[in-house]
Amino acid sequence: MLEYRYDTQLLIDGTGLDEDQIFDYIQKHFAGDSLLAVGDEDLIKVHFHTNEPWKVLEYCRTLGEIFDIVVEDMDRQSRGLHG
Repeated sequence: MLEYRYDTQLLIDGTGLDEDQIFDYIQKHFAGDSLLAVGDEDLIKVHFHTNEPWKVLEYCRTLGEIFDIVVEDMDRQSRGLHG
């Protein structure tokens, strides 16, 4: 059983984005692991394993437009199932 079930990935399109601030906020406010927040002031890629991906999406939406959203159930994948 995985501690954090959902592989959550997305892009944030905005202005004045700060990858360090986004990383720190997610790390402080949401339980999970394997966090990446990389990019520049206009576009940030976020990758995070969590049990509550909707919370990460809600936060990221406050920073700009979110797109290329992928939420994959790693537990199902580990059992050879899709999704």
